[in-house]
This record gives sequence, C-alpha cells and structure tokens, in this order.
Amino acid sequence: MQTLQAAGEAAQAGREYLSFVLGDAQYCIDILKVQEIRTYEQPTRIANTPAFIKGVINLRGNIVPIVDLRVKFGLAESRYDSQTVVIVLNIARRTIGVVVDGVSDVMSVPASEIKPPPELSGGLDTKYLQGLATVNGQMLILIDIEKLMTSRDMAIVDEAAAAE
Repeated sequence: MQTLQAAGEAAQAGREYLSFVLGDAQYCIDILKVQEIRTYEQPTRIANTPAFIKGVINLRGNIVPIVDLRVKFGLAESRYDSQTVVIVLNIARRTIGVVVDGVSDVMSVPASEIKPPPELSGGLDTKYLQGLATVNGQMLILIDIEKLMTSRDMAIVDEAAAAE
C-alpha cells in the first residue's frame, strides 16, 4: 500500500528539469538527460557543417559535438561570456554538448502545471516542445531534448563527430 501511495505522489510531483536561459526565455530539459555542466570552451570547428554545430571537444577521450541552441532555434547569436555554459547530455546512446547562455536551477515541475504548446502558424516548429509551464510566476518552455537531438538534421552531428 505504501508503494502505491509513493508512486501516486511521484506522478503528482512531476519531473525534475534543468532550467537554462537562451536570450530572454527560460527553457527546461529533463534532468535525467544531463551528464554534466561545463564552462564554455572554444570547440574545434569542422568544415562544411551547419552554423548550429560549433565544432567538437575532447571530453575525457570522447569526441563530443557541440550544438549552439541559440543558432538552432534561430535566435540572435550571442557573445560567449563567463555565464555561457555547455550542458553535456546523454541522448540515444550518444553524448552531445549544447551551448546555452546560462543555467538557472533544477526545479520540479508538477505534471498538472504542464500545458500543451499552442498551435502556431508560421515558422515556429513546436514538435520539439513538451509544453509550457508556469512555476513561481515564471513561464518555462519545456523542450523534448531527445526529439530535438535525434531529429534528421542532427545526423549531421554524428557525421561531424565521426569525421574528427
């Protein structure tokens, strides 16, 4: 009986997310996908890759492609400063780093607070969004980072890492 109650409470509590900043918006990704957070270091650029692939880094003997989410999302490119970090992710049996403007917090988002993304016309692709949530008066954009990083154009990332 205790186990059923604990499972119910966990479902009500929702998931834990790592919140980060890109431009003026707060985004969140599932904390279970995060391996580590590192300070930004200039990656080694690889020729003939899209602008969102900044290059690769050597992380303890593993070649890790680095994706700039600002560029991937079509935001203005930022200056890299002391707040810029790389979130190293484990997704679909591979390691990928994503550059963000800064990491905010780890937070629990109750499942009841997650609303589906709005249907928008125009260029915005919402298939990578899990939903929107408001926590402590702040709007959070929940990204399905696995869908984003396993999309067709991300196959280029694999090719870039293999070429190094």
